[in-house]
Amino acid sequence: MKSAHLTAISTVLLVVSDALCSVAAFVAGYYLRSAISFPNPAEGPLSLQSYFTMIAIQAFFIIVMFFFYRLYHQPRPHSFFNELYAVFGSVSVTFMLSLAITIVTIKNTDIYFNFSRGMLVYAWISSIILIMASRTFIHWLFRKVRSAGVGRDRVLIVGLGDVARLIAQKIRSPSSVPYEVMGAVAQKKNGSSVPKEMEGVPVLGFAEDLPRLIAEHRIDEIIIALPEVSHQETLAIIGLCGRGATRIRVFPDTFLFIAGQVSIEDLGGLPLLSLRDVAMHGWRLAVKRLFDLAVSFTGIVLLSPLFLLVAVLIKLESRGPVFYTQERMGLDVKPFRMLKFRSMREDAEVAGPGWTMPDDPRRTRVGAVIRRFNIDELPQLFNVLAGQMSIVGPRAERPYYVEQFMKSIPGYMNRHREKAGLTGWAQVNGLRGDTSIEERTKYDLWYIENWSLFLDFKILVRQFFQLLNSRNAY
Repeated sequence: MKSAHLTAISTVLLVVSDALCSVAAFVAGYYLRSAISFPNPAEGPLSLQSYFTMIAIQAFFIIVMFFFYRLYHQPRPHSFFNELYAVFGSVSVTFMLSLAITIVTIKNTDIYFNFSRGMLVYAWISSIILIMASRTFIHWLFRKVRSAGVGRDRVLIVGLGDVARLIAQKIRSPSSVPYEVMGAVAQKKNGSSVPKEMEGVPVLGFAEDLPRLIAEHRIDEIIIALPEVSHQETLAIIGLCGRGATRIRVFPDTFLFIAGQVSIEDLGGLPLLSLRDVAMHGWRLAVKRLFDLAVSFTGIVLLSPLFLLVAVLIKLESRGPVFYTQERMGLDVKPFRMLKFRSMREDAEVAGPGWTMPDDPRRTRVGAVIRRFNIDELPQLFNVLAGQMSIVGPRAERPYYVEQFMKSIPGYMNRHREKAGLTGWAQVNGLRGDTSIEERTKYDLWYIENWSLFLDFKILVRQFFQLLNSRNAY
């Protein structure tokens, strides 16, 4: 079975389940309101049949609104929290719309005035819960089907560099089961040998072999992971892929990452690309600061017993201070002293700064534990409260590394248009520790240009669930 066929089946199931859950939510809301005397005893003598007009309108508009929210256009893995956000918004809008249409079209005004507001609230909450539960089950079911090898797209990666490796890792992760990586190919023959495999993916040859490989392996999708090559070379590779049913995706070049959101403006008839200023201004800045203050203050109060326990354990194990301060570069490349629990010996950096490594011999026993669960980072809540950092943002780097990265990585300094974060988009996507700085930068710039309060909340939730399975945390 082709992936497109499996996607069509899942879409039909989603449409049917969304409509049925919408109807079931009204039934649940009706009986919940009858059973629960909150906020006051159930009001109104209306029977469930009196709501049939609104139920039918709601079921119809749920499907229409979900279509416009593109909740039926996601054949690939997507975030639970993104879907919850879209479901919450669309259900809320359709409830108000359905109520308004019912009020306009209903002829018996006595029925309207006897509508149970409490019942509608229960139905609204039930709709969100039931729809999310059914969608989560359907997504889980089709992930199981695809993990068994049914309806998976056969993918070939063009490129063997860092970007190609990152794409291979992402595709082969458990959350990306709709894909099956058949192999990778090098860009062109240059006299040097190529490895037999890349991230566990077999290397099948070179770009010039694409027509043969597409036919032999029945490739559904080509991913060109060569952001460093010229547009002419990319077009040449696309030409080798033929005009068949094979889809082609191209990893964008560095300029597109730096440019982010662009608009075309006119200057006397000449088109000019206008790049958005990535710095946060106005109400967005105020909202983010209020969010930082609320989270940091609450975190400090709730975690104060843990802070005390960790401080005692550090003092009992080794000589030296409880806290470790280190100069980092923050907003507008201004230095500040970042606060952490000390997790290493006092003489850990007598030979100069360096990246931490697995089983780092410089760690103390307590330090190994608190680093494993990111507890050593928690004192940075005081940096956030003081306005030196943000809860979510780009990672704060040391001046020594900033001087190196700014010379070699395009757009790196744009990271410093925002405050450094205790966690960030790059970190929750596995890019922490000794990982690619280029990829971190791309994730950081994407976060800055696409910031929203919901995105910050989503990152915090993902960080919480990753605490017990932290990669590169050592």
